[in-house]
Amino acid sequence: MVENIYLDGIKKTENLNNSQKNRLKNKKLRVNIADNENRSHLKEGILIKLSRTEGDSLQLAKTINKPTLPRNAQFSITLGFVALFIFSILFSLGNGQADISFTDIWQILLYKTTHGALGSIDNVNQSVINIIWFVRTPRVLAAIFIGCGLAISGTVMQAVVQNPLADPYILGISSGASLGATFAIMVGFGTASIFSQISLSFSAFLGALLATFFVLLLSSFGGKMTSIKLVLSGTVINSIFGSISSLIVFLANNAEGMKTVTFWSMGSLASASWGKLPLLAIVTMLVSVFFSFQFRVLNTMLLGDEAAVTLGIPLATYRKLYMVIASLLTGLIVANSGMIGFVGLIIPHIVRGVYGSDHKKLLPMSGFVGALFLVWTDLLSRVLLPNTDLPIGILTAIIGAPIFIYIILKKEYRFGG
Repeated sequence: MVENIYLDGIKKTENLNNSQKNRLKNKKLRVNIADNENRSHLKEGILIKLSRTEGDSLQLAKTINKPTLPRNAQFSITLGFVALFIFSILFSLGNGQADISFTDIWQILLYKTTHGALGSIDNVNQSVINIIWFVRTPRVLAAIFIGCGLAISGTVMQAVVQNPLADPYILGISSGASLGATFAIMVGFGTASIFSQISLSFSAFLGALLATFFVLLLSSFGGKMTSIKLVLSGTVINSIFGSISSLIVFLANNAEGMKTVTFWSMGSLASASWGKLPLLAIVTMLVSVFFSFQFRVLNTMLLGDEAAVTLGIPLATYRKLYMVIASLLTGLIVANSGMIGFVGLIIPHIVRGVYGSDHKKLLPMSGFVGALFLVWTDLLSRVLLPNTDLPIGILTAIIGAPIFIYIILKKEYRFGG
């Protein structure tokens, strides 16, 4: 028998009989017993699972694992990430097919962001100004928002389905978004205008939502959803939606459309522009902020349905809501960059190993590290091959696939890292 309780004044517990209360008192645990009407979500404390063992003794086991590193080490690593993030932006802006000095980059950014009030570009070549401001700056910003969005989506999906192998690409959601984007492109929505971008993003969102529905439905057949069934369902949906996308391209007989759809299938940030950034930035920031305030519910999801029932949290409702919002973000990202796989899978695992499984830290740091990862991946895609822009989806797959294999082979893996 298992009873879920909160320590340090957290309100909700299930009803305990007098004998159980006395045992808890003897253990010197501070427990607040509350009625069903006084249910509340997780607060700062850690949910403890109190389990009965042989000899009628009680032992405490923390359900949400502690971080693998002490706080001082976490703080130092965070400062290192921030410094690396600033350096990465400047380094990415300065390197590519044409190398540009940091002095010119600083002067251009200062002049453009202040509308000429600060900085001077009189001694800077106009071609350099165009490269920095109209090509590389939008591209780096797109990498930041897309990397953040993919990592946030992956973190949320792993909690929602209670499966560390979940991410938008593996679950087929990116494929569904690509199908929606393919359909929108073939009927004429592909320009940089606001209306076209909204139509393209909405089509990608519908495709992602449809893929999400079929993956969850298929993996639920025949009993409880398992990791193997979820991955296999995602593979099936991925193949089906990919085939439908190819069929649309074949029947359309549109050379320009075929070229554009090829871009979606491999993923790239080459089309990033100032006109496309506002919608991507606003939605990514809003979704990130929303999920950051949902860390209590996401933590409860890791504990399972029984704990949620005890706390009075309707997990089924939250699961549907979170999957819809994650699908919205995934659809928008695919509409802007195509299919970029494995970011939502590998980044949460890396961050979990440093900061633990508590979503209060895991979510913002996953978004931050995801942005950092994609900035460097985009830079590599521009410099690895001379005079060639390598699709970024190829690089993320090369990096992510071996890590995915490692996760599958490491059978003892849990959410605690």
